Amino acid sequence: MARTDEPPDRRAPTIKDVALLAEVGIKTVSRVLNDEPGVRPETRDRVLKAVESLGYRRNTIASSIRRRDRRTASIGLVVEDLANPFASSVTRAIQDYAAARSHLVLVGSSDGDPARERTLVQEFGSRLVDGLVIVPSGADQSYLEYERAHGVPVVFVDRPGKRFKADAVVSENAEGTAAAVRHLAARGHERIAFLGDRQSVYTAAQRLAGFKSAMEALHGGADKRYIRTGLRDPRQARDAAVEVFGLDPAPTALVCGNNLAAIGAVHALQELGVRDRVACIAFDDVELADLLRPSLTVIAQDTAALGATAARLLFERLDEPGAPFRRTTVPVRLVPRESGEIPASA
Repeated sequence: MARTDEPPDRRAPTIKDVALLAEVGIKTVSRVLNDEPGVRPETRDRVLKAVESLGYRRNTIASSIRRRDRRTASIGLVVEDLANPFASSVTRAIQDYAAARSHLVLVGSSDGDPARERTLVQEFGSRLVDGLVIVPSGADQSYLEYERAHGVPVVFVDRPGKRFKADAVVSENAEGTAAAVRHLAARGHERIAFLGDRQSVYTAAQRLAGFKSAMEALHGGADKRYIRTGLRDPRQARDAAVEVFGLDPAPTALVCGNNLAAIGAVHALQELGVRDRVACIAFDDVELADLLRPSLTVIAQDTAALGATAARLLFERLDEPGAPFRRTTVPVRLVPRESGEIPASA
């Protein structure tokens, strides 16, 4: 009597199973899956029907080892924090560009930790990704020489790497904060504060430089008492804003170096009861910024262009490994709303 309590066969179907069902050789199945010429249409149809019937899935890594170009149709993406709206928007743009070219994107967050960044790169390398797009952290990306030596191109996005030459895509960071200062100065502001991230971060340093340069040109220099940097989250930014606006005399306007600083600053201004009297401009758009009262003026980055350009450079690098390295700068734009129109006399 046959047993009925045996567990079902959960073994994943193999290319041999496909060949048996389609009544062809394994080589023929491989040629169909790789879309190679020389297979009769009726044979190709039988193989594809067998693949669908069995639910067969290719082992991409194993297939790439057998292919001459060793491609896996996948790329690795390292961002600082995927939960940050900036990072998620850039990621989506890269994914869309890659998907249009039948490539999968593997994504990991480094949390701004150089060791974590390196671990993610090693993990992606072990999965034989075709290339890497990285938002770099720390002061040394020379470890990427290993990846390049093994045929894996690298593109940096948002900021260039350090001690390692590669293609890079960045925003007009300094010009963005300079435009914010000019906009506020045109409304009579001279005492303008700045809240920013760690100055070891390329984008943060560039934005502070643009702020200082514009303040120098318009008002003979920035007041150091009104500048706070090293702010990594909204809570730190909120505390810094409370401290700055407790000074006498207090600033009449504020430039925030990123969206996290802006979130903290808005909370602080609300707590202090001065949101309708202090002008504020933030770098990076913030979700629902147009619904705040007053609505938030921002320096908007073109995240879609940043991501798509980084992806395009990577695919071009795959086609031409020896081409000169390029740095592409993506323009930013000031989006005027109510908070940036508050005059100094408010």
